[in-house]
Amino acid sequence: MSAAIVVGAQWGDEGKGKIVDLISEKVDVVARYQGGANAGHTIVINGKKTVLHLIPSGILQPDVQCVIGNGVVIDPVALLEEIHMLEENGITIAGRLFISHRAHLIMPYHKMLDVAREKQSTAAIGTTGRGIGPAYIDKANRVGIRIVDLLDRKLFSEKLRQNIEEKNVVLKKIYDSEELNPDEIEAEYLSFDVRIDPYITDTTLFLNQAIASGKTVLMEGAQGALLDLDHGTYPFVTSSNPTSGGACTGLGVPPTAISRIIGVVKAYCTRVGNGPFPTELLDATGEQLRAEGFEFGATTGRPRRCGWLDLVALKYSVMVNGITEIALTKMDVLNSFGEIGLCTGYVLNGKRLRTFPADCASLENLELEYETVPGWKTSLAGIRTFEELPEAAQQYIRRIEDFTGTKISIISLSPDREDTIVRGPLPAL
Repeated sequence: MSAAIVVGAQWGDEGKGKIVDLISEKVDVVARYQGGANAGHTIVINGKKTVLHLIPSGILQPDVQCVIGNGVVIDPVALLEEIHMLEENGITIAGRLFISHRAHLIMPYHKMLDVAREKQSTAAIGTTGRGIGPAYIDKANRVGIRIVDLLDRKLFSEKLRQNIEEKNVVLKKIYDSEELNPDEIEAEYLSFDVRIDPYITDTTLFLNQAIASGKTVLMEGAQGALLDLDHGTYPFVTSSNPTSGGACTGLGVPPTAISRIIGVVKAYCTRVGNGPFPTELLDATGEQLRAEGFEFGATTGRPRRCGWLDLVALKYSVMVNGITEIALTKMDVLNSFGEIGLCTGYVLNGKRLRTFPADCASLENLELEYETVPGWKTSLAGIRTFEELPEAAQQYIRRIEDFTGTKISIISLSPDREDTIVRGPLPAL
């Protein structure tokens, strides 16, 4: 059996799309295990940029099969737009994309509730407004509508109308929003069913059979570990489990099948939306990081908050995910800095903490211990081996490895697929 997970080790936006695309050259199947169209995985090949929100990042490798698992919540509009965009760019989707019949659907009322709650909340999370949270709420409440429900039109109609009746009360009486028309939504989703029917299958069986037959499977998460519903900076988190454990429940693959867990880590830290961010730089250095890294959300366009690399948070993420190796991205963004900060310790009320705190109040009142290391003040363009890197860049990488106890096997020097250092042969699963 051979399966691996690519997980974001920070607050998302680590560059998972590029890393999955790169490794996909050596795998048979790439499977997305959680989240929804709130993800924005960017892949650049020969200067051409592709942004994916739902379809796995392996789709640009022509021989790779791609799976959207049961743990993903699917927005039909976003999915069909993405399929159309890829086909317009010459990417074959038919016969290569498989969607779980157990996956839950995002409905129009989920998006309306998401936006309305965020507007009225006194403690806004900073969601993308794409209905992800409300869809997962309905899933947990056991009133969600799954793709398999579309096969029984009578059952689908009954569930839809009951949901809309309840949601209309909330939308009108609490949020003073317009009521939804169930007839229009039913017709829209039945039309969607016809268009995606060729892609629907039992992906749990598909993946387990693939692994049993000796095929290699790469599991792709969205967002990042520090946004995990259970292990992140709650309540400023996403509504699912981006951590490696979420891959098993989100795809129906047993943990015994997984051989490697690759944590994608940005060479500094960023965060979108609200919530604690210990190393955030609210100064010219933070602005410089944002400008050099073009730190704006691929999904929302919102500017990202920026700060130095937080090694304490990263070590926590390595532990929670069981990360076996790190893919370090955006090293080139640090090219212009003469000095670079690394957070190596947390102090709270005069006491040095052993790990990442569970509560936001502690995270917002930390004293941080920093190491300052020299920058390399030169371009990394064209470098293809670790030994060619400036000595200061090599030392920076070694310090991350020493602190986390984890090898950095891939180093990304630009968004482009080719601008990558792989230490040794491209990792085979």
